[in-house]
Amino acid sequence: MRRFSIAVVAAMTLGTGLSSVPAQAHPDSGLAHCTDGTCHFDVPPGTYDVRVTLGGNAASSTSVSGETRRSLLPETAVPAGERVTRSFTVNVRTPEGEPTGPDGAPGLDLRVGGTAPALAGLRVTPARHPRQILLVGDSTVCDQPGDPYSGWGQQLPQYLDRGVSVANYADSGESTVSYLGNPRLWATVRPQIRPGDLVLVQLAHNDKTTDEATYRANLETLVAGVRERGGQPVLVTPIVRRWFNPDGTLNNGTALLVNGLGVDHPAVTRAVAAARGVPLIDLTAKTKELVESLGVEGSKAVYLYNEARDNTHTSVRGATLYAGLVRDELVTRHLLPKGKVRVE
Repeated sequence: MRRFSIAVVAAMTLGTGLSSVPAQAHPDSGLAHCTDGTCHFDVPPGTYDVRVTLGGNAASSTSVSGETRRSLLPETAVPAGERVTRSFTVNVRTPEGEPTGPDGAPGLDLRVGGTAPALAGLRVTPARHPRQILLVGDSTVCDQPGDPYSGWGQQLPQYLDRGVSVANYADSGESTVSYLGNPRLWATVRPQIRPGDLVLVQLAHNDKTTDEATYRANLETLVAGVRERGGQPVLVTPIVRRWFNPDGTLNNGTALLVNGLGVDHPAVTRAVAAARGVPLIDLTAKTKELVESLGVEGSKAVYLYNEARDNTHTSVRGATLYAGLVRDELVTRHLLPKGKVRVE
């Protein structure tokens, strides 16, 4: 494999536009890569550490996203005249979003946002021995290309510190059957798994016609494939759909992912995890609790009910909440150390 190294340092402030380069900045700094709040780095596929220095003369509030709308750094407030440094690790690949989608722009794209963005410094370097979290899932997990849609996997990177990257191979419309059968999906993901990597699997929403024996066997195939590569499989029960009973609880069928054949996907996933000794994130139970606590009206903003009468796919707010639940479970189940996650 060709060795590649890059170190880019930029100094910039974002408001209506970029400020002039400070006198101490090298004229060939990374500022030349930044235009109108977007910084593009012509790097090959791989994993990169990014260090940003935030702040300016005025009070600021800055967030960073990258590639296909991935949230990499939550909005961070900095008092006037002060500077803070934050770091994260980002996966760069082609396609950069959904595996069956368009390739996207080559290289690494970082977008600076927030209510009052100010970026004082930026450094991009190849990551050394990063821990990788690979995501296998459907449209509720994937890097959604267009607003207002967002999968929880798209929001997970903002909760992780430098040294842990998210490689989101979730894809819209996929079931356990189609994910295993499409060469752009499982056959592409499996070779990427390295010893010690976490592989989170959430597939159920599109297994509407999958019988129980097949669904169970498919989950077991995915678990075995991860372990054969030295990775750590983690089974994730599916997020709930927003379908309420008159009493304010979620419907036991549609909402809780029981298909037309009577297959209870969360129950089968729990059973496979128990039988195979696989860590389980019971996201069905966690999201059920959250949605029922918000109620019929409050939960609309978590999904895309207001925009599209959609009770399955999440908004950015909902995906961020659900990614936070996954983050908490990764720590609780000792799959990631506390020092590798952000809690703010």
